[in-house]
Amino acid sequence: MILKNLITVGTFTTLMFAASAFIQKEDKQQKAQHHPVSENNGFAVLELFTSEGCSSCPPADDLMGKIEKEYQNEPVYILSYHVDYWNRLGWKDRFSTAENSQRQQQYSRTLGSQVYTPQLIVNGKTEFVGSDSNAITTTIDKELLHSKNTKIDLNAKAFQNQATVQYSTISTDAKNVLLVNLVEKQSSTQVGKGENEGRHLQHWQIVHQQKSISLYKQHEGVTTFTLPDGFSPSQWEIVAFIQNPKTGQIFGSAKTAFN
Repeated sequence: MILKNLITVGTFTTLMFAASAFIQKEDKQQKAQHHPVSENNGFAVLELFTSEGCSSCPPADDLMGKIEKEYQNEPVYILSYHVDYWNRLGWKDRFSTAENSQRQQQYSRTLGSQVYTPQLIVNGKTEFVGSDSNAITTTIDKELLHSKNTKIDLNAKAFQNQATVQYSTISTDAKNVLLVNLVEKQSSTQVGKGENEGRHLQHWQIVHQQKSISLYKQHEGVTTFTLPDGFSPSQWEIVAFIQNPKTGQIFGSAKTAFN
């Protein structure tokens, strides 16, 4: 009887191990199939318009953190623009700028969309509520498969309080501009007033400065940024993309760490 029970236990253990291995293999296959492979080196630029003064924004910010992790080995570029029009309601977002709000208003005119937070725009042509996970990931995968990434070469160096970025691209449309962004990878804030009073908010891929460079005559050059106090190269990066300012469409993107 004891021998029979041992055989039964051993058989059950073997079956459980086999089932577990099958599930893990299937899970890996599903993950591998989740992100499509493009012959065009497809890409997706995600521009989130958000604010610490907006109670609907934290889920969108958190989603950007998840997407950043999930697509960390894919050409997916997240840019979080903190707008300033929520500041008048009791809490000043320290990352907010008037330039970020103006960029969102430009998209409103280009896409015929409303101005709201959280709003996410993918490759300058498709907009969603920034917390709509299903719509966003579906669009990311579509863009990875069907878009064509125009090559951009970047090199970034930081010395004292200044960052120097060398860039070059083969973009042939003189109407396009190259937008170079100084991005903080992650930060957080303890909110003291407003709709998110008492909450500790996490942020990812925060745009601190953006330089617009015309590609009309020159496809390579250098641009500089003034760095904030306490700058640590490992916590920042440069993200650049090519865009037609009239249509909003983005044709290529790249990022680089600081040397």
